[in-house]
Amino acid sequence: MSFDKIRDPRKIRHQIGDMECDYIYTAGVAGERFYIALRDEEKLLATRCEKCNITFMPPRLYCDNCFTELASFMEVPSKGVIESYTITYFDRDGQALPEPEILAFVKIDKTDGGLIHRIGEIKPESLKIGSKVTAVFEAKKERKGALTDIKYFKPA
Repeated sequence: MSFDKIRDPRKIRHQIGDMECDYIYTAGVAGERFYIALRDEEKLLATRCEKCNITFMPPRLYCDNCFTELASFMEVPSKGVIESYTITYFDRDGQALPEPEILAFVKIDKTDGGLIHRIGEIKPESLKIGSKVTAVFEAKKERKGALTDIKYFKPA
């Protein structure tokens, strides 16, 4: 086996077809607690590093700055502020959507992070950076333990 760079693209080999893979993605310990709280209690959980004074949303098990273990989870509001957004007119297959869809980064109140999610119940032309929003959850029987358990965020 050689570790030299391939400089001639004609020498690159590839295989066309499918490759079976039995890999299952897991959300990890922090992600699992976050999604179970969303599903069962309609709550958002975060973790806090007291040493660095950072509240992580979504929650993490270790601080990104000092690597301290973050063992305690805390409930945070299901409200936030739009820090950035985009409006999409096409679905992932390139087909026109019946109505434009707003996707935004919502900084969750009392945290240093947030979630990227849909924004509903507002016309795109009325939306502004800094708009306050609150989560709208799926009906309890419809929740699956996923980020989609939040249907969308709506103006607060």
